[in-house]
Amino acid sequence: MRNSRPHVRDSSKWVVTSVFIFCALTVVGYGLFEGRRLLQGPKISIYSPTDGSSTSTTAVLVSGVAHNVSFLTLDDQPAFTDESGYFAVTLSPPPGYTVVTVAAVDRFGRRASKSVSLNVFNYCPNAT
Repeated sequence: MRNSRPHVRDSSKWVVTSVFIFCALTVVGYGLFEGRRLLQGPKISIYSPTDGSSTSTTAVLVSGVAHNVSFLTLDDQPAFTDESGYFAVTLSPPPGYTVVTVAAVDRFGRRASKSVSLNVFNYCPNAT
């Protein structure tokens, strides 16, 4: 006996195939969405000091945030971040024009760096 309703079998195959494709695309799309930070590479933001600022103090706090990093350096010296990616290092730059560079490398070897410049003035009282 022949099936008198062949279109029912074809439509159920179509529905199952459509649901499978939709689920597969959803999983792949979600994976790409969550992995976008890894695909972007390291990101660095320096909060202080601001670029072009001036100071007369001997200690300068360099702070900011770094995301997607495996290794972070501040003027070629290792720096460390907390769980949120926040870093803070106190430097004693020499008087004059100084450039502070924060560099990062992610686990895939991609590099990023940010630099800020500042002027350190050396004010000495006039001794008589």
